[in-house]
Amino acid sequence: MATILIVDDRITNRTIFAKIAASVEPDVVAVPFEGPLAALQWMASHDADLVIVDYKMPEMDGATFTRRVRAMPRWSDIPVVVITAHDDRAFRMTALEAGATDFLHTPIDHTEFKTRVHNLLKLSLHQRAMRGRVEALARELRESEISHDRALRDSRERLAQVIDTIPALISASDREGRCIFVGAYQAALAGVDLALPPDGRAAMFGETHHVRHGLLDQQVLATGRPITGLEEEISDRHGEQRVFTTTKSPLHDGAGKIVGVLTTSIDITERKRAEERLAFLAHRDHLTGLPNRSFLHDRLRHELQNGDRPFALHFIDLDRFKGINDGLGHYFGDQLLRAVADRLRASVRPSDLLVRLGGDEFALLQTETSTDEDAAEVAQRINHALDAPFLLEGKDVAVNASVGIALYPRDGLTTEELLQNADIAMYRVKVAGRRGHAFFTEDMLSRARNSISLQLELREALQEQQFVVHYQPQFDLDSGEIIGVEALLRWDRPGVGLVTPAAFLPAAEESGLILPINEWVLREACRQAVRWMVGATPPLRVAVNIAPLQIQRENLCTLVMDVLEQTGLPPYLLELELTESILLQHAEAAAPDLQELRRRGVHIAIDDFGMGHSSLTHLKRVRVDRLKIDQGFVADMHRAGSNDLAIVRAIINLGREMNIEVVAEGVETEDQARTLREEGCHLVQGFYFSRARPPEDITRLMSGEAS
Repeated sequence: MATILIVDDRITNRTIFAKIAASVEPDVVAVPFEGPLAALQWMASHDADLVIVDYKMPEMDGATFTRRVRAMPRWSDIPVVVITAHDDRAFRMTALEAGATDFLHTPIDHTEFKTRVHNLLKLSLHQRAMRGRVEALARELRESEISHDRALRDSRERLAQVIDTIPALISASDREGRCIFVGAYQAALAGVDLALPPDGRAAMFGETHHVRHGLLDQQVLATGRPITGLEEEISDRHGEQRVFTTTKSPLHDGAGKIVGVLTTSIDITERKRAEERLAFLAHRDHLTGLPNRSFLHDRLRHELQNGDRPFALHFIDLDRFKGINDGLGHYFGDQLLRAVADRLRASVRPSDLLVRLGGDEFALLQTETSTDEDAAEVAQRINHALDAPFLLEGKDVAVNASVGIALYPRDGLTTEELLQNADIAMYRVKVAGRRGHAFFTEDMLSRARNSISLQLELREALQEQQFVVHYQPQFDLDSGEIIGVEALLRWDRPGVGLVTPAAFLPAAEESGLILPINEWVLREACRQAVRWMVGATPPLRVAVNIAPLQIQRENLCTLVMDVLEQTGLPPYLLELELTESILLQHAEAAAPDLQELRRRGVHIAIDDFGMGHSSLTHLKRVRVDRLKIDQGFVADMHRAGSNDLAIVRAIINLGREMNIEVVAEGVETEDQARTLREEGCHLVQGFYFSRARPPEDITRLMSGEAS
């Protein structure tokens, strides 16, 4: 049975360490203590095989505690592991000088913890066995009446027999540094014949090793204290490098005088390999095999600390990857990320460091660069590498990247600055239309800060109910009656006044606030429609715009039906407007929800129709109730040399043939209204008839009190 002493002032840590330690071997017993003083008192009358102690404790730190432990004879060579959150070398040196055997950093890796505890218990048990046998031999020597020479010879023979049973490097030397004995395991590892005289076995691992150990032996003889936790590499007789942890302890004669030094070394090669593997995995992306964000941070810190040479940091974000991932599934998305990583890996130079930051984000550290042209060439090579479609499971998938570039030292002097500024530059590429590269400039940072500030204001606006909804009427040209209204969002921004969506919707979409804002608009518009329905005015159908993000991330049908149920608005009085671009990009994902909403009575309209150059196939896949002619075509109907009138006429005829109502947007002149009536479009909205108004104005307009 092995006993592990745990000293930590935090009960959570004691509990966790005790549970992990108990799982190392079947008969391990953990003895926890909250404070070091209580632990020292217990140690005065008890034994243990391993001590685990926290470095930072209220009564004394881990180094002081270790020093007190080493001062107790029966605890002088028991392994002591110090747990610390500090990565400073000074803390390690302080604990080492106090006699610590090993270190572990928090947060604790459970696998590493178990491995180290297992190996140190093995070392402790070997040392305990050695100590017991050495003490037994010493007792026999004291009680024996044989001559000193005979006793020494017998003790050597018996000790050699004991040593030969232990799989460790065990040797002893006298005060003059002469080799007294060597275990069979050590002799076999070194390829040395035990029949040789002791002096012939002294430098079995080379002269450097021999001299170093001689100096350490002199330290033990001078201080009378053991040396523990010494790690060293030794080359065996086959030339293989192995790692050992070594302990040197003083040997005493019958009178208690130190007569030599006992050296014991335990093979920890497998443990070190496991540690190296863990370190490798900690800095590697498991999906692509590329280095990860943590590795990039380490490399950037190295570049910043160890040289003044310029370098470029490329921030790479895949374009429209999310749509592929959502539409085809995460398994397909993972395959695409691996394929992208392979293409990028093949396109960069051996001196460049390519990493995956996470998701669909990659980064490239280009160290061999001195000009913007060098960096631009690499960015262009990245885009060219992704130009060809990817063939995955029989499907051609097209994806490219937006690349932002920050140069050191021009664009930042710290890791955080460089990553941030490269990210900002990448975002500018996204805004400009994707697939390309951009260098960071100071005005980008200013715009990014303004965007963040605007996003914070939008969050506050949502919480403080600063948003309002205005409604633009839609008219029937034949009857002159209002047949519906379009709900249009406005922000009553403090200190500014009413702000239209064009000024803040991009920031809302970037931050994801577009979802709660659009849901609020939908709910408020439905509430207002109910007020008109139960008031003196005739019921009005209200049209609400739907954002692309709502199609991608939400169950649109569930959201709309919940709002209708909560507000009490009949479905036929609600119309959802989708831009043609939404239909073009998300028709497959949107179709089921849209058709279910139409089945339940909700109207569906396509806004800005004619601008997206979409195939009419989408109108076949997603049945709609209304097409809204984009106001750009209406505005240019009478411009000389324009084909816009022909396009308007074609949309009107398309609606007539498919039995879909057509509404013309942006009607601002009498000529436009007359032409639309002549072409057969009788439903219109625009400033010529009415601007967007507050709900009370619409009420007065409906009752004939306003014009």
